Amino acid sequence: MTPGAHIAAAIEVLDQILAGKNAEVSLIKWGRSNRFAGSGDRHAIRDIVYDALRQKNSLTKRSKNISGRSWIIALLKKREVNLEEYFGATRYSPTKIKKWELELLPIENESDLYDIPDWLWPKWKASLGIKAIEVADTLKERANIFLRVNIIKGTREDAIQALEKDGIISKFHPTVSTALIVKKGTRKIKNSEAYNIGLVELQDASSQASVLKLNIDQNGPILDFCAGGGGKSLALSAYLNKPIFAYDANFERMKDLPNRARRSSANIRVIKSNDLRKSHYGLVFCDVPCSGSGSWRRDPEGKWALKLQDYERLLSLQKNILATASQLVKPNGNLVYATCSILKDENKVQIQKFLDKTNDWALKKEKLSIPSELGDGFYFSILKRK
Repeated sequence: MTPGAHIAAAIEVLDQILAGKNAEVSLIKWGRSNRFAGSGDRHAIRDIVYDALRQKNSLTKRSKNISGRSWIIALLKKREVNLEEYFGATRYSPTKIKKWELELLPIENESDLYDIPDWLWPKWKASLGIKAIEVADTLKERANIFLRVNIIKGTREDAIQALEKDGIISKFHPTVSTALIVKKGTRKIKNSEAYNIGLVELQDASSQASVLKLNIDQNGPILDFCAGGGGKSLALSAYLNKPIFAYDANFERMKDLPNRARRSSANIRVIKSNDLRKSHYGLVFCDVPCSGSGSWRRDPEGKWALKLQDYERLLSLQKNILATASQLVKPNGNLVYATCSILKDENKVQIQKFLDKTNDWALKKEKLSIPSELGDGFYFSILKRK
């Protein structure tokens, strides 16, 4: 496919999104309806669609007529490319640009300019202060891909060499000792030998760092309380070299974890609600459901889907999870509360409210990472039970 044909396909998908369809579903549907398109073409179209989604408001609100076509025109104009190379260039390109389509409107709202939902912008600025605009701009860009090296099976040097055999080029993360930054060949990762033998796992570097901040000596069993797909369970097992109990309120989320554990040689024990024991665990790790604001580069659709009522429900859920998880920790044990959010309400405020209601806990450590080329936005705090 030509670049113009990629643009035409992206316009078609964006029109579906404007009609209320899910982005991934629309991309998959397009691929199935256009079997001639190769994997490289599909990935190129996906990149264009997601580049547009990350900047939805600042692009669509510049046009008099909101459509997939006007959305793409605004995106390409921002890139300062020659639009004639994409519009009317070939048989499969979009039709030629009309003069009026190039007349873009100014952006009136600050929240639209920085592509943050209007209702969230005041909270965004209150949470990030002088970094608010910088972080919002960072979320308009693509994120790097990171790998966690499974230290049960090898070193970072081993992983780099193994990946290179499959055409994947990576380098050491400068501050996270288990992390690699992938520089080339990201689409080959899941078919690589290093991945399939469990030497590497896909995991954001900031997330990995939250595990590496723990003391290796933990006084008692270890529980991953919001295990989901099991990324933290695997990281905890490798780093602490101990069995990990994995629990999630939605048991189905953990369906792939036993296979992932076998591949990684990790000792993971998936449990249900009736297996949980109060005041039993030396460490309970809670990576709780959140807005995902620190990882919106990877999920821009989640940014635009989040509404105030959803946010308020999340805050209530986080509070309840924190209260429940705290009851599972034995005296002198540790509780980790983590989110991939960069909003104070979900992080520091939640912890402070929890501490204000009890004398049994002390805050030992906390860290907020903002999105950058070295990782997603991520928050964690380590609490110790007295």
